[in-house]
Amino acid sequence: MNAKRIALIVTGSLATLLATALMIGGGVALYGDSQKDSDGYLSTDTHRFEAGTRALATENLDLDLGGADRFVQTNDLGDVRVQVDSRGEKPVFVGIARTSDVESYLSGVSYTTLTDVESTPFDADYDDHAGSGRPVAPADSHIWATSEQGSGKQTLNWEIEDGDWSVVVMNADGSAGVDADISAGAELPFLTALGWTALGSGGFVLAIGVFLLVAGIRRPGNPTGTAPVTEVAPAAA
Repeated sequence: MNAKRIALIVTGSLATLLATALMIGGGVALYGDSQKDSDGYLSTDTHRFEAGTRALATENLDLDLGGADRFVQTNDLGDVRVQVDSRGEKPVFVGIARTSDVESYLSGVSYTTLTDVESTPFDADYDDHAGSGRPVAPADSHIWATSEQGSGKQTLNWEIEDGDWSVVVMNADGSAGVDADISAGAELPFLTALGWTALGSGGFVLAIGVFLLVAGIRRPGNPTGTAPVTEVAPAAA
């Protein structure tokens, strides 16, 4: 086997591996798109979150598009949705704000940070922060990029934006004892296009990979490259 055939086989194998990865990724994207709810959101299951303090906040959510926002419009990424339903009788509040503003708002107030969530089986880890102050009613604060409050299920929709953000859930009056069913979701409208593009690209690369493999593995009809010897019949006497 000469160097040219080895190069064809190696290149074909790498192309086949790349094609497989693209097709798996495309399948995952299309499957995720098929799991969206009737409102077009891919969502987590609803789970109970609770804290004995005055607020439940996520850790810093660092959203960095890495300059991609120059090429991708934020509406192409879709909205983020948070749904909160209080398990008690008090109206509930949910808001999203810059992490630094949330820290200032909750300074000196007892609150709880959600540090980790396991989905299967569901488990949540919390970190409590001590404080004796009473916060301004959350709806009266002007730190929120978007917020919702009221009785029953509250649905908050937020357009993705670069920065450090935190989601905060509280009783609407700022009292202690947060207990709510919460789910989060995202629209991700690009999943369909991404899935079909990846599948199409994978199929094209796979065809190239198979062609290269066949070209490298196939034995030439005349591997020595020499002309065949023709037997000469003996001359007649």
